[in-house]
Amino acid sequence: MLIYQVYPRSFQDTNGDGVGDLPGITARLDHIAALGADMVWIGPFFRSPMRDFGYDVADYRDVDPLFGTLDDFRRLLEAARCRGLGIMIDMVCSHTSIEHPWFAQSRAREGGCDDWYLWADAGPDGMPPNNWMSVFGGPAWRWDASRRQYFFHTFLDSQPDLNLHAPAVQEQMLAEMAFWLELGVAGFRLDAVNHYFQDLELRSNPPAADASVALHPYGYQHHVYDKNRPEVLPFLERIRALLDRYGAFSVAEVGGADGLQHMIDYVAPRRLHSAYSFDLLRNERSAGYIRQVLARLEACLPPSGLACHALSNHDKPRVVTRWGEGREPAAFARQMLALLACLRGVVCLYQGEELGLPEAEVPFERLQDPFGKSFWPRFKGRDGCRTPMPWTDGTHAGFSETEPWLPVDTRHRPLNVAAQQSDPRSVLWFARQVFGLRRERPELARGAMTLPEAPPDVLLIQREHEGSVISCAFNLGVVPRAVACAPSATPLLAEGARASDNAWLLEPGGFCLLADRAR
Repeated sequence: MLIYQVYPRSFQDTNGDGVGDLPGITARLDHIAALGADMVWIGPFFRSPMRDFGYDVADYRDVDPLFGTLDDFRRLLEAARCRGLGIMIDMVCSHTSIEHPWFAQSRAREGGCDDWYLWADAGPDGMPPNNWMSVFGGPAWRWDASRRQYFFHTFLDSQPDLNLHAPAVQEQMLAEMAFWLELGVAGFRLDAVNHYFQDLELRSNPPAADASVALHPYGYQHHVYDKNRPEVLPFLERIRALLDRYGAFSVAEVGGADGLQHMIDYVAPRRLHSAYSFDLLRNERSAGYIRQVLARLEACLPPSGLACHALSNHDKPRVVTRWGEGREPAAFARQMLALLACLRGVVCLYQGEELGLPEAEVPFERLQDPFGKSFWPRFKGRDGCRTPMPWTDGTHAGFSETEPWLPVDTRHRPLNVAAQQSDPRSVLWFARQVFGLRRERPELARGAMTLPEAPPDVLLIQREHEGSVISCAFNLGVVPRAVACAPSATPLLAEGARASDNAWLLEPGGFCLLADRAR
């Protein structure tokens, strides 16, 4: 399965306010379909004060006017269905906006919502109940003068965490999901799954074993009590039971240094269909590291569970910049697209990745991300991967007729869709080719995956289905490497590679996909 990720604020603006919207996604569905996508994951578009750009939800059952209306969403669903595309929406179950009516009722201890959020008394000295820290910086507790208690927030202090220990909260969140399933969504990307539950004893986290590279105090703790709680597992089973009634699909986001193990746990039988960690979204790019991540997944994932693989998304620097330093950008982008297409499970392509976009430079005065504003300049935030999609070489790259909410990077303008659409040598043409190959070849679409030993700096992946094998070799190093192959092997796709005496010679950045029968 290929999922195309849309960050709605930055995909296409149709009403001239400088912000992307649902009609803009509808207008560009043909572009997505031409890549061979099966589903479109759309970031949050619920009604929201937008302090965290939609991840602070004020009403789960309405579209924020910034993005359009529910009728716009219905039209999007129908247009996607006509193109064979499912729509996957971003479901935020761990927290809401402080402006959600549930929070107002909980603060006032009204409407049976007393325990819908995680409240705690102050200590004898007025301090918070424990040492938990916020991902976005500072303590994770905010004092509420009306209720005279602290409430817990994993992220911004305007994003209070729901108390999913409360049965009524679980029922309510399942009902919110059912609302969208009834409308016809094909599934959910579940935000921050390992943050759903916290320890009700409110025990303090122990210190991290190594905080030498921590950006801020959150990294000084080993997060055993404020996330990754075992109570999440039965709730995931309830979500799966709901999804199965509608034939819908799920992808979980699992953050943190130990995300790989939790990802494996979350896709066990009767739990979620698929999950991704951030292990391939980090700075480490060596062939050995990637092989290690893939090997662990192959060894530990249950037969019913799928890994979701992504090399870029809306939270991390784009892979062309993050891993491609010192390499020719377009060639490196093609190598990364080929790598993604060769992985077993679900693959997720982030908007602009099919164009080979580098991370954008956003000056501090144009910065929007609260995370980046807090830690500039050591951490520049997430705006660099969220800038507008370049469609043409026209005004604002064809994204909008007015100044966009984030600036268009000048390096992105010549990489626009219109220019690449007419160039057979472009990254876009290659993306369509390689994902078309993934769809056509059963070895890549659903075959087993093994990871044979390979020369240094080379990642070798074998995909096999019914006796047919595709060997995929990627030189991730800086010197040429030779990879042995059978004389009968047929090249399906190659770049920076040539055959020589029962081997393929791979230049730095080179790759080849070879088809053969299993021996």
